[in-house]
Amino acid sequence: MYRTYIARQAIMDREARTMGYELLFRDSPENKFPEIDPDIASSKLIVQNHIHGDIEAITMGKKAFINFTEQYLINKFPLLFDPKSIVIELIGHSTTNERLTKIIQFYHQRGYEIALSEYDMDEKWYSLFPYIDYVKVDIDKINPKRLIGTAKQFRDHNVKLVAEKVESKHQILSLVEVGFNFYQGYFYHEPEIVEGQTIAPMKAQMLNLMGEAFKSPLNFDAIADIISHDVQLSVGLLKMVNNVATGTRVEITSLKQAAAYLGEEKLRQFVSILALSKMSTEKTDEAAKQALITARLMDVLADTATFSSVKEYAFITGLLSAIEVLLGQSMEEIVKHMPLAENIELALLGRNGLLGELLILTTEYILGQNDQMNDKLSSYDINPSFMHERFVSASEWCKSLTEA
Repeated sequence: MYRTYIARQAIMDREARTMGYELLFRDSPENKFPEIDPDIASSKLIVQNHIHGDIEAITMGKKAFINFTEQYLINKFPLLFDPKSIVIELIGHSTTNERLTKIIQFYHQRGYEIALSEYDMDEKWYSLFPYIDYVKVDIDKINPKRLIGTAKQFRDHNVKLVAEKVESKHQILSLVEVGFNFYQGYFYHEPEIVEGQTIAPMKAQMLNLMGEAFKSPLNFDAIADIISHDVQLSVGLLKMVNNVATGTRVEITSLKQAAAYLGEEKLRQFVSILALSKMSTEKTDEAAKQALITARLMDVLADTATFSSVKEYAFITGLLSAIEVLLGQSMEEIVKHMPLAENIELALLGRNGLLGELLILTTEYILGQNDQMNDKLSSYDINPSFMHERFVSASEWCKSLTEA
């Protein structure tokens, strides 16, 4: 029985809202859909058991862009998925022909959205435009301005342009002018630095709350005082107590008592998660979700022998990994205002130390940035199957938080 492992990368719209994720399936160093038994029954079983059940959790209800070669299309693998949940991304095609056109028509007629990848601006692709919904352009290979002359072809067929390998907000501004609708890359991890900008009062309060959560021992009076100034935080704290006290009736008479009831570890996580959600905006929502998944996955990996010595700091480090995006300030400036342990600072500022290694490993896995991931996991004595299961679990956990 083969096993697949899933990484993801967000695809954003012009307002930096997540419209979908490209899912990357791995079972070897090659970043491609695994070679599987040609027997259709076995193939269906593998896809259903190891891919289909994980998609909703990993994409959190957004579209899943899945790479399919022509052979997989012929084998009708996409039919295993709801047309509303996936986008068929064509890969491995250097040219078009009558057979490919008929295949695309087949899925188009059944309501599937289709994305043309590896687009090279050749007119040969025009014959597919009536049946596809997205054209993905690698802006490292094609100068986006060259597409201005062919923009009418896209508009006439309502084909949306997706830019790949986007690395900065500056690039997005020029891509909007060309006519791109969506963007894929690591740009949403890059902080927007505005000289002279100060943190907004609400964000400053949340940062102060997170700072209190890192102090040891915790000052429950200080935390309760900050929480008391925000109705949502207060209600959230009481709900958390209710969840922890399942099967037991707990009479809470004050926010301080509620905070103390949770205990230091759960209170730290609660405070950090709520503060993060309060600091995020519509434009930074993806970064906040990414941080939550990173925090959860790092916390679980810190239970393994290799990373057990940094267990105490793993969750908070993952949660803060996107803080510069949320606040629009450099990490160097942010850590000045937070009483962080030295190893957390080293991990956040330079990915240094064992905690930094854990942050790199987790981030690379989630984003599919390392083609040698299985080898890297082995070097840390982590089973790839365990990593995959924990990633899906972290995604489900994040989904449950963001839907609450």
